[in-house]
Order: sequence, then C-alpha cells, then structure tokens
Amino acid sequence: MERSGKTAFDELLHALPGGNLIRKGLEDLGNGEQSVPALLVQIGGPRLRSIGLNVPGGRENPEHALYELLSTENPDSAHSRYNALIRTLVSFERAAECAVK
Repeated sequence: MERSGKTAFDELLHALPGGNLIRKGLEDLGNGEQSVPALLVQIGGPRLRSIGLNVPGGRENPEHALYELLSTENPDSAHSRYNALIRTLVSFERAAECAVK
C-alpha cells in the first residue's frame, strides 16, 4: 500500500475534506491527548475503522466530552461548533468510504 513514500491512507487524509482534522485527531490520540480533533475521531471510531484507519479505543461518551470541551472554550458557540464538527466528520467518512471502494 506504499506509493512514493506515503501510505494510501496518508494520501486519503490529505485529499479528502476534513482529512487534516482527522489526521490531527489520530495524532493526538496516539499522544494520549484529549483534544477537539481526538474526541471527534473517537466519535467516528467505528466508521473510521471500517474504512481501515487505526483508531485507538477511547473514552466512553466522546460526544459529551467534546461538547463539554467546546463549552469550556466558548459556551456561546459550543452548539454550533459541535454540529459543524460532526458534519465535517460525516463528510469525511462518506468521501473516504467512496474512495476506498
């Protein structure tokens, strides 16, 4: 699955909408960080695993943890930011599923 020094998944993460956010979340999870991208990747874990990404298991209820983190950062925009992040995740998942078929 190697092509010019990069894996196919690296190329996938670079090419698809939201891929940079997913890549950052995977890096943060690998480093044991609880960040917005890491929690988003945990939310999408089952679907991301089904396309072949290695998503480490995480905490229970990452949805709640993500909303709490967003509320801590800015309570007034937490709801809209949460929804925008979930839409980005779903968009990435759909595009990735098409790309790996």
